[in-house]
Amino acid sequence: MQYMKATQVIKAKEVRDDGTIIEVVVWKLPASLEPCTHKFKYRLFYGVPGICRVRYDNELGKGDHRHVNEREEPYQFTSLESLLLDFQRDIEQWRPSQ
Repeated sequence: MQYMKATQVIKAKEVRDDGTIIEVVVWKLPASLEPCTHKFKYRLFYGVPGICRVRYDNELGKGDHRHVNEREEPYQFTSLESLLLDFQRDIEQWRPSQ
């Protein structure tokens, strides 16, 4: 099996004073990761060790989706900029009861 060459676009991690972690990793792929139509592979995480509060990611065969607490739902990817803004909005609006 031949692997695609990918270029890392973003890799950032912040540990906040309250113990929450924000981690953003984005790769640019030479071809889309089906069923996605864009060429990005990403993982955006907000939570604490062992607990995911918000996560956006995509994977082969599953496509773009997001997790809020224990709930998973499809995500409509339109651009990298929109993805980052949506993630930031979810972090700012996160509540334990979501």
